[in-house]
Amino acid sequence: MRYNAPQLLSTIISQLSTLPQGSDFVARVEECFSPTGVLSKAHKFEYRAEQQQMAVAVARALEEERHLVVEAGTGVGKSLAYLVPSVMHALERKRKAVISTCTINLQEQLMYKDIPILQKILPVEFEATLWKGRQNYLCPVRLERALVSASELFTTPEQAELERIREWSATTKEGSLSDFAVEPDPQVWSQVCSEHHICTNRTCGQNTRCFYQNARKRLLSADLVVMNHTLFFMNLGGVEEQAERDSGYLFANDFVIFDEAHTLEGIAARQIGLGVSQYGLRYVLQRLYNPRTKKGLFTVLRDANGVRLVSDLLDRSDTFFTSVENSCRFERGREFRVREPDLVEDSLTPPLAEVQTLIVNAVRTAEDESLRAELQDIGRRLRDARHGLGAFLSQSESEHVYWVEKTGRSGQFLTLNAAPVDIAACLEELIFRGGRCSVMTSATLSVGAPELDYFRERMGAMEAEALQIGSPFDYATQMKIYVPKKMPDPRDAAYEEALETQIAHYVEETKGRAFVLFTSYRLMESMAGRMEKHFAQEGYNLMVQGKGKPRHRLVEEFKQDDRCVLFGTDSFWSGVDVPGEALSNVIITRLPFAVPDHPLIEAKLELIKSRGGDAFQEYSLPEAILKLRQGVGRLIRTRSDRGIVVILDNRILSKFYGKAFLRALPSCPVEIV
Repeated sequence: MRYNAPQLLSTIISQLSTLPQGSDFVARVEECFSPTGVLSKAHKFEYRAEQQQMAVAVARALEEERHLVVEAGTGVGKSLAYLVPSVMHALERKRKAVISTCTINLQEQLMYKDIPILQKILPVEFEATLWKGRQNYLCPVRLERALVSASELFTTPEQAELERIREWSATTKEGSLSDFAVEPDPQVWSQVCSEHHICTNRTCGQNTRCFYQNARKRLLSADLVVMNHTLFFMNLGGVEEQAERDSGYLFANDFVIFDEAHTLEGIAARQIGLGVSQYGLRYVLQRLYNPRTKKGLFTVLRDANGVRLVSDLLDRSDTFFTSVENSCRFERGREFRVREPDLVEDSLTPPLAEVQTLIVNAVRTAEDESLRAELQDIGRRLRDARHGLGAFLSQSESEHVYWVEKTGRSGQFLTLNAAPVDIAACLEELIFRGGRCSVMTSATLSVGAPELDYFRERMGAMEAEALQIGSPFDYATQMKIYVPKKMPDPRDAAYEEALETQIAHYVEETKGRAFVLFTSYRLMESMAGRMEKHFAQEGYNLMVQGKGKPRHRLVEEFKQDDRCVLFGTDSFWSGVDVPGEALSNVIITRLPFAVPDHPLIEAKLELIKSRGGDAFQEYSLPEAILKLRQGVGRLIRTRSDRGIVVILDNRILSKFYGKAFLRALPSCPVEIV
């Protein structure tokens, strides 16, 4: 008998649910994925030993309450391999499963494709929800207050935008930004969205139209929660907070599956460190009073002294950050590393404290509860900014790297940053503690060794079990790698001309349908300028990242155009899925060594050297190998895919480390031309 997908999953769940609770959970999961199990009766079923192996490993880790790191090659079907055991374990043990991902694409696949099928056919009640940051949601209490004080808070165009939000609020079901056809003005939305200390269970919990509180209730009752890595670490808290927990990470007795785990280190470092944004500070102060519009909470309060102090503080803030910028040298990019304390004189924390005192006094005298909550929220934000400024200027956090970063489209704002250089020890305490269970998985974690030591060492996961599972794809017949041996060194003046020739040649080989991946915007833009006319003459549509369209839009248009060439940088090396003939060619312009000009990377290299290690072998080379694997991995996404990979960097042939790159790539024919 053959089953369609819903019938198949219903049969699986029914069989699992009718087995006695005392039966072995791991064995049941293994049978589910076995060659003769219920999956084998599915239409177009293809038994994948790799998928079964991963599902069993995840089930065992959950059952034994321990940590697992697993690399699962493209095509293993890792989402199902961790989702089925996770859902069954959560239901049977009354636990909450947390699935943390990096990309929106994977979150949407889980929430709108995989999980809904399970929800429909599961014979017991099962809830899943997507956890969004609270600022995605409208707060009706803040909206009502904003409407009452609109003339004191908003300009005339902003009042029109506020009215649009009010009209939308009467029809929206979810009440989040994703419900808008056209997203609202960020300045207006920030005055009506949910905020941590304003939209609370006490103030909004009984309001049936409070979208965030409704989402929070779903979150607390859900058996499975899908979220992103940034939000996970934002809500995780510090080491001391985690040490006080009896169980779990975010919820009592939860467990977490980290998919796309290769992105975790950088995200965790950012969230665990500190950041003080010039733009963010300006925005908070302008909630009190905006000298340009003459609007703000102090206008509502008729507080002339507050208006004067905030106006002065905004000027002082601009002067302070101008002084910071003048003390930095941004020759190498948008970041400047600060190596010594007291980069500039601290002229901001005293006036910040003064405004905080004024806010405390205003809270005491304000009669409106919503207004008090708004003021308290601003006071907390100013307190955090004041503490962050002090920590940055004094460099009080040990073993951190400090840097100033230009932000905004034209780099018109600054952010003061600090992050731990080596995050492994911190993550070991936060994630890999005893009595907890986590699974980290990705298609690219290894740099050549099945023990996954490089990834585990960097993540503080040396006590976690390591498992490397290969891809079920037949790369020997599906893919071929070309390496032109006469390419000049990438640092040679003749490199760009040769690159232009080779790109044109190999794009013609596949009649377009090509990703051309770069390691720098400068080179990408230069090559786009050189080749735009050529591609137009040959009838190819050249798409270039950063020319106005977001990544997902570029990918969708690429899929629809069979004579398309897409030039992309960092974000196109991973997290982009174009199955089928639409993508038949991936051209790597340069081996993706990270340029050590970012302060965090520079500090990591210095730390390795200070410990007597080889920074190139221990960091630069492994990171480049992982990045190359991710880029090459864009090509083959299904068993029927065919295509070529072209590596236009002769260092893979001429340098001693070249063989390490080739060994890490899928086993397929390599032609040196």
